[in-house]
Amino acid sequence: MKGFVFRGPGQASWQDVPDPAVSESTDAIVRVGAVTICGTDLHILKGDVPEVRPGTVLGHEAVGEIVDAGSDVRTVRPGDRVLVSCITSCGRCRYCRESAYGQCRGGGGWILGHLIDGTQAEYVRVPYADLSVHPLPASLRSEDAVLLADIFPTAYEVGVLNGNVRPGDTVAVVGAGPVGLAAIAAARLFAPERIIAVDLAPARLEAAHRLGADAVADVHEAPGQLVADLTDGLGADVVIEAVGVPESFELCTRMVRPGGRLANVGVHGKPATLHLEELWSKNVTITTGLVDTSSTPTLLRMATAGRLPTEQLITHTFPLDQMEEAYDVFSKAAETGALKVLLGGQRHAQVAVPVA
Repeated sequence: MKGFVFRGPGQASWQDVPDPAVSESTDAIVRVGAVTICGTDLHILKGDVPEVRPGTVLGHEAVGEIVDAGSDVRTVRPGDRVLVSCITSCGRCRYCRESAYGQCRGGGGWILGHLIDGTQAEYVRVPYADLSVHPLPASLRSEDAVLLADIFPTAYEVGVLNGNVRPGDTVAVVGAGPVGLAAIAAARLFAPERIIAVDLAPARLEAAHRLGADAVADVHEAPGQLVADLTDGLGADVVIEAVGVPESFELCTRMVRPGGRLANVGVHGKPATLHLEELWSKNVTITTGLVDTSSTPTLLRMATAGRLPTEQLITHTFPLDQMEEAYDVFSKAAETGALKVLLGGQRHAQVAVPVA
């Protein structure tokens, strides 16, 4: 089969790789129908995730069809259309029993496209299939469902729930990429007073407006002052960091009010300075986290009911074998206006993102 193989920092290609096969009785083999590229994949290509070994097929988000399953798989069977979760769960270890699947110690957690071959291929082996794939209703399009493999659970759990967004809050989201935009959509479910989006790309700020941000700010134009002006100088109740660079994290610490919450979602490849000389007396709660995907069944029901704006995030579509072109478009989002790039799935016209 073909797969998108990481060869080292800055090097990856769509090439022949061995077909996956059932190696454990709890495995399933999925024929990939729709797959996306994640910002984390770009971090891997930059060398920010050194655990990824050269030769690994990248990707951890997909929708596809079960084509084979081990003898102990009970919840799905060949022919079923499923969502492949970005997180794998053994279901037995202490963390899985607490629904903290991202911290699985039984061979799960974030392994696809990280520690084992991932989903950016024609087929993928999914360990612990009973807990790591989700059957899909026929009414939910693959293009919509695939966004629930990672970005919506990540935004909802690591951003909105960890940040404890409440009615009447001021929420600032720093980074209006796919996860930041999903965080804006998810935060709106909790009736905050206002949502402020911060980014450096005009197209992404426009997308933030469409998805429900009440105000937007270019990162180079004093976003902290805008937050202060809108909150009588207090700062935001909740700040969600959705970039993963030191400058964005440190900006978040300056925007949060005393007694507020800072939820870090971004994947950091470099150290960030924690200014405790300024924060020690402010009662600020800072959370970090890897998504658990415990919310995926709930989000699937919401998506099926049309409660999540999934289709607004897909800006470009490609055939599966145009992976290298898709990566190029996604990595140059400031130029291309790319939000979420889809490969495979039901083909539809590309959506132009207006530039403010």
